[in-house]
Amino acid sequence: MLEHLFILVLPFAMAFAAAMDLQTLTIPNSVSVVLMGAFLVAALIAGLSWQGVLLHLATGSIMLLVGIFMFSMGWLGGGDAKLLAAGALWIGLDHLVPFLVYVGLFGGALSLTILAYRKSPTGTVIASYLPGWAERLHTKGSGIPYGIAVAAGALVVFPSTNLFALLAV
Repeated sequence: MLEHLFILVLPFAMAFAAAMDLQTLTIPNSVSVVLMGAFLVAALIAGLSWQGVLLHLATGSIMLLVGIFMFSMGWLGGGDAKLLAAGALWIGLDHLVPFLVYVGLFGGALSLTILAYRKSPTGTVIASYLPGWAERLHTKGSGIPYGIAVAAGALVVFPSTNLFALLAV
């Protein structure tokens, strides 16, 4: 029974992170911290081998380094980089490539959509009805909530992972 509850941690945390990123263009550090701690508990409950746990930890660590590099180059926000690493921790090395492909596809679609939205005119009448986050997204030069793409990639790939299968038993 407890195993089944841990299946929900990643989807709920990713959905929360995506919603926060959309509304505020920030992802709270607590989301990544919760995902890291919950992974360790989920791995123990699922009976993941020590080698498996270490491989997941290595995958998350490598993605954190990649994310830090991308952040330093201005290609990714700091919260997005940490969320990418936390997602990779849960996904593991076996499914990392599909995860990154989905993140890239969703991120590309998201970016193109937001760039098109920014080129669209917003009249004063329409703008007065937009919520604050929609106005921010329309502002040229503001960030793109890439946490949405990271969350979508994780949600698509997670059900095919070994950790998910172990927790679903």
